Amino acid sequence: MEWEETRPGRQAEVRVLTVEDGTALPRFDHVATEEPLEIRLVLRGRTQAVAVTMRTPGADFELAAGFLSGEGVIRTRDELRGISYCVDAGLDTQQRYNVVNVALARDALPDLAPLERHFVTTSACGVCGKASLEALRLRGVPSLSEGPSVSPETITALPDRLRGEQGVFQATGGLHAAALFDQTGALLCVREDVGRHNAVDKVVGWALLNGKLPLRDRILLVSGRSSYEILQKSLAAEITIVCGISAPSSLAVALAREFGITLIGFLRGSRFNVYAGEERVA
Repeated sequence: MEWEETRPGRQAEVRVLTVEDGTALPRFDHVATEEPLEIRLVLRGRTQAVAVTMRTPGADFELAAGFLSGEGVIRTRDELRGISYCVDAGLDTQQRYNVVNVALARDALPDLAPLERHFVTTSACGVCGKASLEALRLRGVPSLSEGPSVSPETITALPDRLRGEQGVFQATGGLHAAALFDQTGALLCVREDVGRHNAVDKVVGWALLNGKLPLRDRILLVSGRSSYEILQKSLAAEITIVCGISAPSSLAVALAREFGITLIGFLRGSRFNVYAGEERVA
């Protein structure tokens, strides 16, 4: 199965006017690219649109796979026949890279009614308050009782390792990042995007396409706050430890406590807060 893709640019050059101490100077700057991505399901000649999200181009196939995994549509790469950009007649070259077809290896298209994000989203809105803990209970998502035990020193070393890999952020200052580590703190995967939930989808999609799910012995680090949706995606991938540079939301804390996720926030320097699952911090 071939997963290679041609990636559009993740940053663009724009003309700006820099004002400092009352003096204006025209120059060029780099900004993060933001474009829509439509995810479609394909089965036996039938095509069904699932969602449109605003994202930074790059790792689009991983984004689609991770999104569908987080929503419970697919669980393993064996459920996929392939992922490709759309080649419909009438689409120009730029548009084709904004539509991804996910071919399923199953008998019927899934029921999309239960999907928590079956609508157009922005790069920041996530589930927009639509999803709830009750939706996860109805899906029968199990609690995570296992997982690694990690030292505080391992946890506090993660942000520096993430920053060292944020190439587009260093050029634009406008991207979120998600990184996956093993229990020793070794970096396994980093993805960037204008949407924090998209960055997590890309990481989970990377794991799914490489046959690495579930991720019970892994640590997820996000460069900003830990929202409900990030915890929901982590739960679907069975990630037991989730760390954020900033604060978690109240619903994220509630989800972590109910489903057995270790949730760490305000991870800065040698200090962090443990909001749930402190038994995994050695």
